Amino acid sequence: MGVCPDLVLTNVTLPGGRVADITLQDGRVTHAGSAPGGIPAIDCSGMLVLPGAIDMHVHMRGGVQSAKEDWTSGTKSALAGGVTVVIDQPNTIPPLTDPSNFFNRVSDARDHSYCHFGINSGVTDQTPIQQMWKAGALAFGETFFAPSSYGDAITEPALSGALVKIQELGALATIHAEEVLSGSDPTLVTHNALRSARDEMLAVQRVLACNKVNCRLHFCHLSSVQAIDTARGSIEVTPHHLFLSFDKLKPTDAYGKVNPPLRSEQERKNLWTRWNRIDVIASDHAPHTCAEKQAPFEQAPSGIPGVETMIPLLMAEVLKKRISLTDIMMKTSHNPAEILGIRPAGFTPGDRADFAIFPTVPISITTDRLHSKCGWTPYEGMDAVFPENVILAGNIVFESGEYHRGTCEWMNGAGYVPR
Repeated sequence: MGVCPDLVLTNVTLPGGRVADITLQDGRVTHAGSAPGGIPAIDCSGMLVLPGAIDMHVHMRGGVQSAKEDWTSGTKSALAGGVTVVIDQPNTIPPLTDPSNFFNRVSDARDHSYCHFGINSGVTDQTPIQQMWKAGALAFGETFFAPSSYGDAITEPALSGALVKIQELGALATIHAEEVLSGSDPTLVTHNALRSARDEMLAVQRVLACNKVNCRLHFCHLSSVQAIDTARGSIEVTPHHLFLSFDKLKPTDAYGKVNPPLRSEQERKNLWTRWNRIDVIASDHAPHTCAEKQAPFEQAPSGIPGVETMIPLLMAEVLKKRISLTDIMMKTSHNPAEILGIRPAGFTPGDRADFAIFPTVPISITTDRLHSKCGWTPYEGMDAVFPENVILAGNIVFESGEYHRGTCEWMNGAGYVPR
């Protein structure tokens, strides 16, 4: 006699339009079709069911930055937005450029994360690339080709040398591509001018010139048509570049300060014309406290929280028939899994049993319903559709605003050698 399934999602409308029951067992999908009765079930009639999203670009903070965010608050925020895997970036304090700091970061995540997680290695001229790969780094970067909050820029010779080592391992290099001009930076408009769309494109060109060995590249948070058209490799775009512009904010509003900058309203609209070229939507969740963001513009740190609002904003666009549900699945679940070498979540037997179940009625985003420690959002008042239930490894971990601690998996890289 077979082992009983853990859970069944009944009446799920699959991407092709077929309605089926999805049977979940031991953290995997085991069957898509009719399921027997007598098993714990969630009726998904009239709901939109998505595979759990992978947010390829988050900064979970913690440690001395715990006032901004930590693994508990950040991953609860992720689950409440339908994200079941977060990929943490290495510009932490201290930075993840040696195995000791990396192991400490993994340990912290294991103890406190509410969802699956992966952690990337930093890349400097001193980083022991092979040791970081064996330590379990999922990818290398984001590698800063321009300075940003808590991230120092790498030189072109150092980047070229690192890409040789990363390519030899068959690993992925993720790149923050910008060029930064010198000058006074008192407003969102000047911030955009000092980190312009044209200079972003030129930075992409320079990165490609450094890649003499055809290392796999992933370009983080590209913000302009020029950069997207120039890039070779996989391309990531953020919700804040798709939904926000400096024209919509007060010039000195540091809550909108981010790297790469928010662009003009026209450039924001132009970015949507490259929707089919974009491989990944990722949040670049980079929370800072309200006190930090209320500092004079030039002193305020760059960064915007977004892991909880990423999928809900896109779901509202689905209801408006501007994009398709399949688009969201590809750009937030399937493509990130393929790029990173992670087992995908989905409806096929063998897939990870991670799902988010959404209603079909949008609501307005308000800060008081969000879960990030930072306590603010740039999307206040915008339409969004938040999940009612989130499934992690076949278990309900978020249900009508309530959390249940599940079994979280560390998504380590292919080079991992257990200590």
